[in-house]
Amino acid sequence: MPATAQSYEPRRRRRAGRRLLAVAAGVATAGALAAAALPGTASAGESDRGHDRGHHQPGRYQDVQLLSFNDLHGNLEPPAGSSGRVTELQPDGTTKTIDAGGAEYLATHLRQARKGYPYSITAAGGDMVGASPLMSGLFHDEPTIEALNKLDLDVTSVGNHEFDEGAKELARLQNGGCHPTDGCYTDKEFQGADFPYLAANVLDEKTGKPILKPYWVWKRNGVKVGFIGVTLEGTPNIVSADGVKGLRFKDEVDTINKYAKELERQGVKSIVALVHEGGFPASSSYNYGCDSPGAGDGISGPIVDIARNVSPQVDALVTGHTHNAYVCTIPDPAGKPRMVTSAASFGRLYTDTTLTYDRATGDIARTAVKSANHVVTRDVRKASDITRLIDRWNALAAPIGNRPIGYISGDINRDGTESPLGDLIADAQLAYGRTLDPETDLALMNPGGIRASLTYAAKGGEGDGVVTYAEGFTVQPFANTVNLRSYTGAQLVQALKEQVSGGNEAAPKILQISSGLTYTLDLTKTGADRVVTGSVRLNGAPIDPAATYRVAMNGFLAGGGDGFTTLGQGTDEVVGTDDLSALEQYLTANSSASAPIAPPAADRITIVQ
Repeated sequence: MPATAQSYEPRRRRRAGRRLLAVAAGVATAGALAAAALPGTASAGESDRGHDRGHHQPGRYQDVQLLSFNDLHGNLEPPAGSSGRVTELQPDGTTKTIDAGGAEYLATHLRQARKGYPYSITAAGGDMVGASPLMSGLFHDEPTIEALNKLDLDVTSVGNHEFDEGAKELARLQNGGCHPTDGCYTDKEFQGADFPYLAANVLDEKTGKPILKPYWVWKRNGVKVGFIGVTLEGTPNIVSADGVKGLRFKDEVDTINKYAKELERQGVKSIVALVHEGGFPASSSYNYGCDSPGAGDGISGPIVDIARNVSPQVDALVTGHTHNAYVCTIPDPAGKPRMVTSAASFGRLYTDTTLTYDRATGDIARTAVKSANHVVTRDVRKASDITRLIDRWNALAAPIGNRPIGYISGDINRDGTESPLGDLIADAQLAYGRTLDPETDLALMNPGGIRASLTYAAKGGEGDGVVTYAEGFTVQPFANTVNLRSYTGAQLVQALKEQVSGGNEAAPKILQISSGLTYTLDLTKTGADRVVTGSVRLNGAPIDPAATYRVAMNGFLAGGGDGFTTLGQGTDEVVGTDDLSALEQYLTANSSASAPIAPPAADRITIVQ
């Protein structure tokens, strides 16, 4: 079961050059209060990062720099392929792509951005860890937490992926200590996060209290800015059941509004919400202006409804989850424009927002807020301390990660409604399923479980076209089992309809399908009608509603994850090995240096638009 909220209290440590020592008595008093405080109290959520040393009286208005990013997912090394590029809109209306990302470059960009800004805060919108490449994921994301400490991250909300390994493991990432099963990876004990994780809407079912701090207050020279952190209420639908066992997830808006009132009662009137939920801008360009023709008109999705209902007491929303980039002003319930931002994913962008603090009122002058996304380009000097950290962990991972597991003749991308890599993974699971039961008919793969493309170009010294274990791990890092279940043909068709209906109607989740399964997806229609029922065929034959079909899929889908409730109703379950092993077995059996696998055609779903 999850630990209590008090056991999640992070051990705050000094950061060289960023914290000034208080007098001994003051430190002792603050420490005693923090140790005794319950979650949500001011003493448990405040930080004073030093004071200005000038002798002049500060003016009424003070610009506070807010640097933010989201959905890093442990990508400390520059992500490969399309995952490591952003699209930039040019003045003439054309676009170009820019290579971006990598913690060594992110650190340099953030450090350069902070120069000249004595009032600077760095915040994140969740999913800092989870679904991580091998260098971080192999070590339960300790490398990423260490890197975030070096990046001087001040605060982050939790995201759904922070719960991939459960609440107890999240507590360890916050507080430190060796992994309960794998132990310590070096001769030094893991120290944990040097910043607070906020989880205002994640409650322990037994105590009814947040499992982590609900909010945190940044203070400097009389300036106070409060941060409230929430993840999407639907986290249990997209995380394995074990990861959220014993937890309850509350409504994002209700939670933010509750703690905004609490902060206001404590005299904190400048508030930023860190919300791990996002939107869908009308353009994929990071610098697209989504306030055309009016404020917030160029963005849709769950964050729009959240932003329109969160209390006007909140001055800005830093968001995430959808891996999209946007800087929008969405009207609050009072009709006032309010900044809502997201910096895509994988450390490819960061957002620089200026919050103008009014010392007379203690609030943000909303009309003066400015914000923009900036590319984490790779044409700057690498941060040497991050390079040393990456080298150290890579040395530990290399014996496992550098092992070849297959060969490809070109990039196998995960992009698109149906992707070449999705087809490959579904075929691998079908082949593995038939080793468990020769009567296995087909395989289904959720698109969110495919975290990166396979690229032909060598990442290290393995050679072009070689797929290493590390690259396979980056594609499928969740260690889901491959399960077999039986369904009627009617259930199978219903599961396909759930891709585009119910909770998936606004943002469809198109399952990747194995060879032999075909159907038509008509995007000119709405809801479940987008799956053309009579078009669903297996090996050319129409699906028989009364027949039984044996289906391979990962354990997440078999549990009804991603809104596929019908898949949770399968029978005669057999649980096999992990999905990465299934992919490895398939690549090893079906490719060689002289006969590499070609990218699948991705032509199993006929799409009408």
